[in-house]
Amino acid sequence: MSKASIALNRFGYGLKREQSAPDDPARYLLAQMDAFDPFPSAIAGRSDNAAKPGEILQMLRRLRQQRQMQASEGEADMAAMTEGMRGSDPLNGLPPEVRQSYMAAGQTLRRDVALRTNIAIASETPMMERMVHFWSNHFSVSAQKPGTHYQVADHEFQAIRPFVLGRFSDMLKAAVLHPAMLLYLDQFQSVGPNSRFMQMRARRRQGDQGGGPRGLNENLAREILELHTLGVDGGYSQSDVTEFARALTGWSIQGLGRFERFTQGQANGAAFVEVAHEPGNRTIMGRSYRDSGARQALDVLDDLASHPATARFVATKLARHFGGDDPPASLINRLEADFLKTGGDLASLTRTLIAAPEVWAAEPVKFKQPFEWLVSVLRLTGIENLDARRIASALNEIGQLPWRAPSPAGYDDLAGSWAGPDGLFRRVELAERIARNAPADDVMWRAQSAFPGMLSDNTRTWLSRAESGTQALGLLLVSPEMMRR
Repeated sequence: MSKASIALNRFGYGLKREQSAPDDPARYLLAQMDAFDPFPSAIAGRSDNAAKPGEILQMLRRLRQQRQMQASEGEADMAAMTEGMRGSDPLNGLPPEVRQSYMAAGQTLRRDVALRTNIAIASETPMMERMVHFWSNHFSVSAQKPGTHYQVADHEFQAIRPFVLGRFSDMLKAAVLHPAMLLYLDQFQSVGPNSRFMQMRARRRQGDQGGGPRGLNENLAREILELHTLGVDGGYSQSDVTEFARALTGWSIQGLGRFERFTQGQANGAAFVEVAHEPGNRTIMGRSYRDSGARQALDVLDDLASHPATARFVATKLARHFGGDDPPASLINRLEADFLKTGGDLASLTRTLIAAPEVWAAEPVKFKQPFEWLVSVLRLTGIENLDARRIASALNEIGQLPWRAPSPAGYDDLAGSWAGPDGLFRRVELAERIARNAPADDVMWRAQSAFPGMLSDNTRTWLSRAESGTQALGLLLVSPEMMRR
């Protein structure tokens, strides 16, 4: 690969149809850092859905209470409702207001997926969009819990995009304490065992059946340590997890009716419920944290962000994304040293990445994930502003819908997860359909422009022997140059 091709395809999402390859690849990438707009107009004009998750949770709580009441009265129609929910349509049997709410949430999610995808397709700073998506996957949230449909996009737009050239500690705090993460990992209902709320609840135990918080939840604390900062071998213990979970108690979301009068709204749209916070000082990873309410968890996060294990873990993931599934140790060391030296300055880390000779290796080092393949295909073909339904359908077909990763670890970044026969077959089918709906009168020229100095003799032969421009374009979209970077 030439350096121009690496700048376009390994760092970014490929060449747009009307563009030409950069003359100075490194300068082209550095200029994107200055030109990046965290809040393009499409995001700035997005509806405020901050209140929706609380409304949905309240609605589901009422539904659960109704079911419990009807079940105790032997209502026969509840059995029919339950049976209906087991059918092909998961919404069958739900009350109209609940069914309508689920459908509206799904529509919002599809619009946000399209918004994210169309921004990447049209972007003049594709390397920065890749950075956004890398960090978004690092702090992965998934629309798998009630209310998260409205918040997963906001998580990326508000907690990731503004910080990709900021400090890691700021991104960490914004990402893990965003309402979407608090919902996804059940932090919103974690309550300190000795908190004022549990004491009040004990006093009125008989009148507080069902639907309330169940006590301490360690999910978020564990995932922060394992997936977002130190890594699974980062040297923490079960005691550290539990103590961190206690420090996090009180961090919740707004709009939870019974908590509302105790809620302190936070700048990031989350809430802190003082009465749910576990009182007392904490000791985590050998460090002591005084009882400072909401600040206690923030102090822990600041220390985790600057921990040497975090520097190593983040450097390894970034090196793997740009330097290959088995990245050179020298690249990891280079990134780790920068992270430690600057205290997690992500702008400096990005510049170090661009300057690293390891990421300019001439041979392709990565197999494109489905999302990045589709975005690069649409940029190359000049297809923009696809509607939400078609984008969601295409991404679902090739197996990588944004904000739908199967676990809090996010989507895998290894070729073995994406290069199977079934995945390749689906890309070929989709490429054929896209080629039939795109201009195809200049395929060879476009291929040479998009992959300067990289186009193989085999690909040239395929394109030259194609029976039509449409067939040539279809072949180009599934060529090795399009599949790897």
